[in-house]
Amino acid sequence: MHYAAERGITMPSLLQLFKQNIRQNSMLIALVAIMLLFQVLTDGILLKPLNITNLILQNSYILIMAIGMLLVIVAGHIDLSVGSIVAFIGATAAVMMVNYHINFMVTIITCLLLGFAIGAWQGFWVAYVKIPAFIVTLAGMLVFRGLTLVLLQGASIGPFPTSFQRISSGFIPDVFNGKDLHITSIVLTVIFLAVIIFLDFRKRQARVRYGFEVNPIWVFFAKNVFITAAALYFTYLLASYKGFPNVLVVLFILTVAYTFMTTRTVTGRRIYALGGNEKAAKLSGVKTRRMVLLTFANLGLLSALAGLVFAARLNVATPKAGTAFELDVIAACFIGGASATGGIGTVIGALVGALVMGVMNNGMSILGIGIDWQQAIKGLVLLTAVFFDVYNKSKN
Repeated sequence: MHYAAERGITMPSLLQLFKQNIRQNSMLIALVAIMLLFQVLTDGILLKPLNITNLILQNSYILIMAIGMLLVIVAGHIDLSVGSIVAFIGATAAVMMVNYHINFMVTIITCLLLGFAIGAWQGFWVAYVKIPAFIVTLAGMLVFRGLTLVLLQGASIGPFPTSFQRISSGFIPDVFNGKDLHITSIVLTVIFLAVIIFLDFRKRQARVRYGFEVNPIWVFFAKNVFITAAALYFTYLLASYKGFPNVLVVLFILTVAYTFMTTRTVTGRRIYALGGNEKAAKLSGVKTRRMVLLTFANLGLLSALAGLVFAARLNVATPKAGTAFELDVIAACFIGGASATGGIGTVIGALVGALVMGVMNNGMSILGIGIDWQQAIKGLVLLTAVFFDVYNKSKN
């Protein structure tokens, strides 16, 4: 066994590993293929530095909410109210900052706490009263859309203070004062890649030392070379414009934190256990009702953050803000590999799914495809993703 680990696992094992992760791997490949397709169809516009930056800014709020929605879906539920929460939080922030001139930091903290409370309130009805999440969040969608109209009185409120706008439109400073490139962004990427490769290598060595099977060394190098090349190219594109947007840094922190939480903590394992089999999880000592409430409260918090980011990007709060966001967020999770029955899904997969939707939206808009066909195509992509989930389960 130890010798086999040092030599690397066999091809059948690699094929089996690929089949076990077929949806996540296929969507990552699909994302690359879609980007290359639109790069050709748009005559190179898609991957221009300015468009890549806009792509991040346009989809940042969907990416933020996709992380929270993933945990709700993994727990076996759904939330239809996130778009209305985005609008309600944006309206609240506008009233506080524009009408009452409250400090933007106080406003941000208040709005985040409000979002957490909204999520916890909806989670209470689902977890403790046992009303289906579909009904609770459908009611929430109507309630908070109505409250948004009450706050804004049917009108738009803005503009926001410049310091608040920087949440979405600002960029990290370049301490190296590069002329043609944002050197700080490149340095941060190199440091991050060095840490990731070191940790990956140390993990592989530990598996070899304890006699576990590992991928062949060429697979290890090929994977890290691909990741390094893709990350450096992506960073170069952003550095050619203004560097990393502030919201990208926020997304990075959220991704690292929630990936760690879902894969390395007791809370993360309990959420997956809850979605896999609620009765078994409860019998094993998991406080299932508390976990359900926590996932909804967490989504409320991230929806509030997304609402602040969206409002800062528009520089105005409008009654129509967040319309149909819940559809994009839910679709992102399912396309990224989350199971419709709960218990399966990853943070990275949800982000990949959101990026697939974002690239498709951006590419089709550049090509001048109407919103009607865009909706139809996205619907077919979502249906295909769920079909793969059902098909893979039927084969197990």
